[in-house]
Amino acid sequence: MIKHIQLLCCAVLICFNTYGQTSVQTIHDDVTQAQIRAYLGFLASDALQGRDTGSEGLQVAAQFIEAHLIAHQVDTMNGMDGYRQHVPFRSYTPPDSTFLMIGNIPLTFPDDYIVLNGKAGYLSSPIVYIGQGNEADIQAQDLRFKVAVSIAGDGVSNDPRDWIKISETKRKMVQKAGGLALIEIYQSRSVPWRFLRRFGQQSQTSLGENMSSNDLPNIWVGTQDSAVIMKLQTEEGHFKFFMDGVKRKSFYSDNVIGFIPGTDPELRKEYIVYSAHYDHIGIGNADATGDTIYNGARDNAVGATAVLRLAEFFAHHPPKRSSIFVFFTAEEMGLLGSKWFTNHLPVPAASIKYNFNIDNGGYNDTTIVSVIGLTRTEAEGAIQSACNDIGLTAIEDSAGEQGLFDRSDNVNFAIMGIPAPTFSLGFTSFDAEIFKYYHQAGDEIETLNMNYIEKYVKAYILSADRIANGVQTPFWNKGDKYYETGVKLYNRK
Repeated sequence: MIKHIQLLCCAVLICFNTYGQTSVQTIHDDVTQAQIRAYLGFLASDALQGRDTGSEGLQVAAQFIEAHLIAHQVDTMNGMDGYRQHVPFRSYTPPDSTFLMIGNIPLTFPDDYIVLNGKAGYLSSPIVYIGQGNEADIQAQDLRFKVAVSIAGDGVSNDPRDWIKISETKRKMVQKAGGLALIEIYQSRSVPWRFLRRFGQQSQTSLGENMSSNDLPNIWVGTQDSAVIMKLQTEEGHFKFFMDGVKRKSFYSDNVIGFIPGTDPELRKEYIVYSAHYDHIGIGNADATGDTIYNGARDNAVGATAVLRLAEFFAHHPPKRSSIFVFFTAEEMGLLGSKWFTNHLPVPAASIKYNFNIDNGGYNDTTIVSVIGLTRTEAEGAIQSACNDIGLTAIEDSAGEQGLFDRSDNVNFAIMGIPAPTFSLGFTSFDAEIFKYYHQAGDEIETLNMNYIEKYVKAYILSADRIANGVQTPFWNKGDKYYETGVKLYNRK
């Protein structure tokens, strides 16, 4: 009998050490549907005008989140001046009118070329081909009063997003060498020109860090006309160019960050980041009802509400590990807020042991939670058990073809080696029910099943609690593509 009692005590102790003291009943008592509805109702209201990055509506949303962190005595991070991490941005608007001719061959915008940079004006000049356009290539040529022509990129990276940054470096060097403009020949097998053509027609926003303000015209040529390419590379073409100018604007938007120190003397040195983006896409085309405000209730006011309620819950029930709560700006503009955060971490990267992100497009099954990357980390059991205890079933991503793991803020942690799944509303496929609301004006709180949303938020909070109190520090499962990066980050044997 004594042996059985000892075994029972050991089992209870294991459960206690694995999941901490928080009970399911505590979650039910402290997290109510009325609270969730109130937070969602504000963040997804028409008054916030769709929470576009840089808008007054998103600023109001940041103030709302910040006020609740203050009210519940969630701390600020050491070294930070308040709850805001200011993120610099620069917006780009393509020229309304432009004309380009190489020799006697006219090119069509944006089918044949796009404009990355430049002020309004007319330019006529001979061209000089400078190969890849690195520093040695530029120094080897006399570029004074001429147009430099190079291959886009640096010959190493295959990512055109990197090439845009490389173009800025080239522009600076060409301008310093006395050049009048920079033409780059776009030759990428990974990203077809048709995607760049779309980029050239739309306004874009990028991080503003270390971006120069020079107005040197910069053009990417993507034409398949071999005669044009030959003229550019053999310096037979004379360059004639006109445009009314690329429009650029610099501005700031904020990541909002809160902090709660862990209670365990050793585990408090480990940080878990709980994150959600709080921006959406603002005002757009009217739907059939005439509505132009894209409220983003699912995407991602639900996620921001869940992380805010988690911060408030942990303020009253602090876990063993330390908690960082991050509300990202500019996710909809290319994961830019999380990119800035991971490039400017408030603590060493190796001390961040997990990122439990939350993001949503929609749902079509109210019995499940879709966790993008559920089976990729050692926290799978904690997440599954927490969801089960709330009355939901956690499943892995059912739409692998969508590449969702790499389309939310979690990926900026993953590429550093930090385990980082994304907790999402339940879906079995990307069907008409998902696209009915995804980035649509109809994504409003009135269209949500609030009983399901309540369970979903509670499942996230209980999952977070069990990760934060677990004996084991969760890591990537062996064989994951980020496993070796994580081994290096944490210096695991």
